[in-house]
Amino acid sequence: MPINSESDIRRTLKRLSGQRVALVLQPGNVWVLDNAVEDNDETDAALKTAYMRGWVEPIENAVPRGKLMPDGSLPSGNLFQGVGPLWRLTEGGWAMLNRSHWWVLFAIAISVLSFAVSVGSLVLTLYWRHP
Repeated sequence: MPINSESDIRRTLKRLSGQRVALVLQPGNVWVLDNAVEDNDETDAALKTAYMRGWVEPIENAVPRGKLMPDGSLPSGNLFQGVGPLWRLTEGGWAMLNRSHWWVLFAIAISVLSFAVSVGSLVLTLYWRHP
C-alpha cells in the first residue's frame, strides 16, 4: 500500500479529532495531550497533505515534544526530544471527516438540474404561446 493513501490521511485526521489537553505543565504552559497523533514520517506526510488541502492548520510551530516511557511515566532527564507544530482540524477537515461535502455536492447538482428544468419550461411556454 502506498504511503500517504487517502485512508491513511482520513485515519490520521480521525486520530487528530480525538486529541484533548489532559493537563498543562508549569512553568511554561506546556500542554500534555491525551490521544496524541504519533510523530512519525507517515503521519507527518498525511498532516502536510491535509494542510495542503485546507483540512488542518498549525496552531503553533516549534512546540516542545516528548514521549512518555512505555509504562506511562515521565522520562528521566530531558522531557522533550524535539519541537514540532501543533495541528487543529479546520471546518473543511470536519466536513471531510463527517463526509458532509458529498451532501453539498448533491444539493448543488439538484439545484442545477432544477434550474435547467425551470429554464426549459419557460422556453417551452414562450415557444407555445408565440409560434
